[in-house]
Formats: sequence, C-alpha cells, structure tokens
Amino acid sequence: MNNNALISVEDALQRIRASLTPIRGFERVSLRDGWGRTLAEAVTSPINVPGYVNSAMDGYAVAAQSLQADTPLTVIGQAMAGVPFEGRVAAGQAVRIMTGAMVPEGADTVIMQEMTQREGDTLTIQGSHAAGENVRQIGEDIMADAVVLQAGKVLQATELGLLASLGIPEVTVSRRVRVATFSTGDELCSIGQTLGPGQIYDSNRYALYGLLRALDVEHLDMGIIRDDRDAVREAFRSAAEVADVVITSGGVSVGDADYVKQTLEELGQVDFWKIRMKPGKPLAFGRLGDAIFFGLPGNPVSSMATFYQIVQPSLRHLQGQQGTTHWHLQARTTSKLKKSPGRADYQRGIMSITENGELQVASTGHQGSHILSSMSRANCFIVLPAEGGDVEAGEWVTIQPFGLL
Repeated sequence: MNNNALISVEDALQRIRASLTPIRGFERVSLRDGWGRTLAEAVTSPINVPGYVNSAMDGYAVAAQSLQADTPLTVIGQAMAGVPFEGRVAAGQAVRIMTGAMVPEGADTVIMQEMTQREGDTLTIQGSHAAGENVRQIGEDIMADAVVLQAGKVLQATELGLLASLGIPEVTVSRRVRVATFSTGDELCSIGQTLGPGQIYDSNRYALYGLLRALDVEHLDMGIIRDDRDAVREAFRSAAEVADVVITSGGVSVGDADYVKQTLEELGQVDFWKIRMKPGKPLAFGRLGDAIFFGLPGNPVSSMATFYQIVQPSLRHLQGQQGTTHWHLQARTTSKLKKSPGRADYQRGIMSITENGELQVASTGHQGSHILSSMSRANCFIVLPAEGGDVEAGEWVTIQPFGLL
C-alpha cells in the first residue's frame, strides 16, 4: 500500500479503526471517581425503581370504586414521602398523600388536589377520573436485573445519579489509554522563557493538553524535542515504552529537518502521512512498536483540526466507548465561503439561531492555519466537501458544533 498517497478523511478513519483494538484492563472505582470514565462492563439493576407503588402528585389516594364525581369521601389520614400511612383505605375513604409517598393499602388511584374540594375531613372529587391515575408502579422506571448501562458508556452526571438511585457504590471502568505527547522544532520556546530570534511559544503543547483532558485518557507530557535525529529517535523509543498512543505536533512535512516521518519509518511503520483535508494535509499515522502513532501538523489550527477529526474519535474507539462518530448539523451560511476543489475543508465558523429557530453560521474570517485566534472565536467547524467549490451566502452547509465533538 502506498503510504504517500493523499487519502480522504473517511478513508483515514476507516483504516485507523481497522487497525485498532480496544485496550484491555479495568479497575474498580468509587462512584464519584467514575465521572468521565468508560464503563468496562454492563451494569444491571439490583432493585426495582421505584421499589414501591407511590404517588406522582400531591393529592388524595382513593380506591377506584370511590371515583364517582360529587360523592363525598372521608379523609382518614395522610401519607408523606418516607412516612407511609399504616392503615387500609376502604371504599368511601381517602388519604391525603404527597408526591413520592407510598400509596396506602386498598388505594390504587391518586386524585390531584386541584381536582378536589375539602371541608374538614370531607372530600369531594370533581370531574371524571380513571383507575390508576397518578400512580407510579413498582419497576415502572427500572426493573430489577435489567441492564441500565452498557459497556462503553462514558459516565457523566446523569449516569452517576442513575447509579446512585440504584444504591451502587462502585463501578468497573476501563483503564485509561496512556497518551504521550511532545512537540518538535527548534523554533519552539516554552512559556516562561525569553523568545530568541525566529522563535515562537509552543501553543500546541497546551492546546493538546486541553483536548486530552476532556477525554478519558492518562496524559504524559514529554515537552519539546529539538530538530535533532538522535533526540527524536530517543523520544520515540521512550514514549513507545510507556504509552499506548504517541502524539507529536510538527515535523511531519517534507523539510530537511523534519525527522518525525523518517524516524517513524526507521523504528516503526507508517500507514499514511498525507490526508485530503484542509487545514491538516501533513498527518502521519502508523505504529511505533506496540504503540499507535499520530503525527500532527505544526500549525496550531491544523493540529487542533486533525485532532478533532482523526485523533479524538480514534482515542474514543481505543477506549471502547460508544458513539465515536461526530454529529453533523445543517445551517445556512451568512458569509460567502471561499474554497478550492480537492480537499475537505474544515473552516472555522460562528453558529447562532435566528428568531425563527433556524441555525445559521458565519465565517470567522481569514482561514489560515496559523490563525489560532479563529479557533477561539469559533464555536463550530463548517465542513465543506472535498470536490466542492465556493459557497454563496444563503446556501446550506454542514457544521460540527465544538460542543458535540
């Protein structure tokens, strides 16, 4: 296979996924420590939810045979959440009941208080009602032994609440993917140092830190590697020994001092290193011993764009997560978008909603791969297909909101 060929984003993702096997290994963690982690096994419910018949409304619990409009009933007590009524409700009787309280024995219906009139202990039901109204049955939400979460689910606030409602104190999660990153280039300078002639601060190191922090991974930051063949080789070897995935930024173009691809070919194997994508054409993918390797472009927007489109879904797949593909929405562009056919273009956009509830998107302006401020102003990618050309204002385009990536 010719690894010098320019391949599409879709082909790149297919080739990467075909070569990946989700990592093995798991650990038990407390429910709180499970936030953001990936379930390693399905979770079944040990109990019914709800565990008892209870009221969905504030009102009065009655027996179905008492549901005759304008027939007075006698209120014989009350049921509160956590404090049940201990007697039995017979025909012609009612119990004042609060939302979530256990429905008393003999009762099977709850009439919301707005549909009643009460004077002392005498209650009159207004209107017509059906048996079983406003009553939650045992297991109506979750049945005991039912699967509530599948393996591969990322635990967020809702899942923690759900598991807590089942009384589950610990979960089994996949071990985190270990990701080693380093930047390459003599022009790079770390924050806190004084810039020399021709030097720039290393923004990619911090952008990648933020991108990886949002994922269920263990991040190993290996700093900046100079444009020296021996230094790059040693960095590759040490990273591959400790990480499942090695990610570099810079050094994957065709310059004389770009040693990443050369070293990868020497110590591992290259699957591809050019992608039909803008920004982000020079993207290397391969293996470095047992580790997966991604070589991202050095330009900051290219680095972030290729991470979002290629690396992030690959890491999620490697972690064994569900739903690793991106969401795509349609929006009407308010800007003319310039594009040359040949590569899929991921332009930075600002999406908003019109008064009519229609999604619209505007360009952030100049789309150069060095304009990192455009990523900060943007809240989405505008995805223009490879063979397409310019897009006129008013046309529909595909967008990827950053919040859904």
